[in-house]
This record gives sequence, structure tokens and C-alpha cells, in this order.
Amino acid sequence: MKRKVLVVDIGGTQVKLLMSPLVQRNFASGPRMRPEEMMAKLERTASGWKFEVVSIGFPAPVRKGRIIRDPKHLGKGWAGFDFARALGKPARVINDAAMQALGSYHGGGRMLFLGLGTGLGSALVWERTLLPLELGDLPYLEDEIIENYLGVPDVALLGEKKWKREVIYAVTQLKRSFIADYVVLGGGNVRRFDTFPEGVEPGQNENAFLGGLRLWETKRRARELKWHVL
Repeated sequence: MKRKVLVVDIGGTQVKLLMSPLVQRNFASGPRMRPEEMMAKLERTASGWKFEVVSIGFPAPVRKGRIIRDPKHLGKGWAGFDFARALGKPARVINDAAMQALGSYHGGGRMLFLGLGTGLGSALVWERTLLPLELGDLPYLEDEIIENYLGVPDVALLGEKKWKREVIYAVTQLKRSFIADYVVLGGGNVRRFDTFPEGVEPGQNENAFLGGLRLWETKRRARELKWHVL
């Protein structure tokens, strides 16, 4: 029997709770949200749902299921926070872009995932291996970092037409640098694009849920179905 998985996708502007691709509830996050506030909102928002385990995508570096530093776009106090203890349920935590990437991968070699959200999420996937990345901090034009040109605030700053050109240019360079066979663009801003260059495709909202499910593939299944999260 499959376990009932609650998937929690934590972003810089909202937190999405998913029990299936079609069953979703949201609440606002923001730069002041600390763990205690989020847990209180999560408990209220998930009221009435029955689940056994939890998958959490978090917008900061995660090592061996532990947040190693506070995120840029939320409040303080997240590093080392124990979700399993706070929830009273088994919980697996990975970077939020990595969870999207895990659900976006459909084979076909090496995939680079880039999430166009509040910041720039990123991960690399190949075979049964998932490597979270922090490409948003890469130095870019005029002593800036790349997410300052590709994130949500820059649509208004650059104008949509120029912003789209900047995104396509950056995606093309990153695809070449990582020798990726294809790129999946996720995040809320991907809907601004009507067409995509060859080798680039849009992600789907339900991919976060699929990624959360894949985190709980068990040892009872074939060994080759297990994912290795680096």
C-alpha cells in the first residue's frame, strides 16, 4: 500500500501544500517568516488532511536532510530546524528546486533545472542522481549575481522583453556549461514565455508533487529505482 505523502513546497512568496497534483492549499510566506510562524500556518492549512509522511522543498542549501543556512528570502532561525520533530511525522527535506527537478526529470540524459521564481533555483539530474546547485549566486553583469537579473523583481526592472532575452541568453550558456542534454524551466515566471529554444522546455506545476513522491520510493522497490541525492 502506498503511503500518503504531504508535499510542502516552500517559496519566498508562498508555501504550497500538495496531497496530489490537483489537491493544493497555499499560504503566504515572505522575508519575515520564521519556522514557528510557518509551522502554525501549516497546521491550520493542512487541517483535515490525513498523511503519513512529509516531503519538504526548502529554498536554501540542504545537506543530508538538514538546512545548513538561513534562506535569502525568508526570516531567520531555519538552519538546523527539525521538521520531523515539529510535525511529529517522518519528513525528508531537500532544496526546493531540487524537488522540482526530481519531479521534472523524464530521462533522456542529463537535465539542468532552472526555477524562475523569487530567486533562481537550480539542480542537475542524470540517471538516478540528483545534484542540488546554487547557481543564483554566480557573478553576472556589473558586479551583480545572476539571480538579480533572472528573478521576479527584474521583470519590472528590465521590462519583460529585455528580461526574456536575458533569461534565454543565460539559459543557453548554462546548458552549454553543464553539458546538459536539455533544460527544464520551472517557477511562476515560466508562463511569460510562449516559445522556447531547442533543448529547453517548460516545467509543470505538478512536478513538485511528483518529486516529493519520489523522495519516498522505498527499499522494497527495485534497487535501480532509488534516487541518490548528493
